[in-house]
Amino acid sequence: MRTSVPKTMGPSEWILLGFLSMLWGGSFFFSKVALSELQPFTVVLVRVSIAAIALNSIVRATGHRMPSSPRMRAELLVMGLLNNLIPFSLIFWGQTHISSSLAAILNATTPVWTVLLAHFLTVDERLTPNRLGGVLFGLIGVAIMIGLDALQGLGTNVFAQLAVIGAAISYALAGIYGKRFKGTPPVVTAAGQLTGTTLMMIPITLFVDRPWLLPMPDLSVWAALLGLALLSTALAYVVYFRLLSSVGATNLLLVTFLIPASAILLGMLVLGEHLDLRHFAGMGLIGLGLMAIDGRIWRIIKARPSSRQQAPREIGCPKNRQ
Repeated sequence: MRTSVPKTMGPSEWILLGFLSMLWGGSFFFSKVALSELQPFTVVLVRVSIAAIALNSIVRATGHRMPSSPRMRAELLVMGLLNNLIPFSLIFWGQTHISSSLAAILNATTPVWTVLLAHFLTVDERLTPNRLGGVLFGLIGVAIMIGLDALQGLGTNVFAQLAVIGAAISYALAGIYGKRFKGTPPVVTAAGQLTGTTLMMIPITLFVDRPWLLPMPDLSVWAALLGLALLSTALAYVVYFRLLSSVGATNLLLVTFLIPASAILLGMLVLGEHLDLRHFAGMGLIGLGLMAIDGRIWRIIKARPSSRQQAPREIGCPKNRQ
């Protein structure tokens, strides 16, 4: 049976993971403004289409080429389905029936599904007690940080909750499926999946939202859409695929633990919101969970006893050899 060593992340990967969490954490601000005047599917379509245009322009400007083989295009279409269309649609619909806090906690189960599914679908990201324990630590940290009162709605609007959990599973499958693009430049993969999502979203949006019946949004909404598309989607997915190729799906999707923390920190820095003790406690548990999954904390603990052990000193002259 083939075994593997869990991948660890260096300082640069941790910095990129934190940066990605800030980009996706900021999407809560942008989407809140955009949804004040537009329907959910319309926001998704504008988000992915603007991001696709921007990334395709970068692909051409940097001399890269989009894949021309039907197989590669089909794979990018599947990636867009798993990573954008399904989870975006399910989360938006779910949030119309449950609180955003409860949705955030359910969405933070993504690493749990990733760890479980990766064990059966991959050969290099096997389930270990360290990973499972770290994921549970992180999940508890998210719940404490957001507030346990958010769990009061658990059990009501079951279909909405299942929708958000379905989105988390879709994200997990996307992370595992996306490993096949390891040899492709991240900007090309990001542009390809967003182009595929745009093509799939057009008929859905026209049929469900009928956006031509809505009034033209004001400048603040357009500004939010640009931020959502260029920062929280285009730039975020370039970072996403860069990390996916180097650290694997399990480590990458730990970002869902960091997104609530980033959103809270952004609220403190931008909106002047106050941080409570539970926020710091939750972030601490998330930090422990990340270190456990990465394997760093266990190496530190194992190194302590060995560092204290010293070789016994020889007293006096060494014995003469025969």
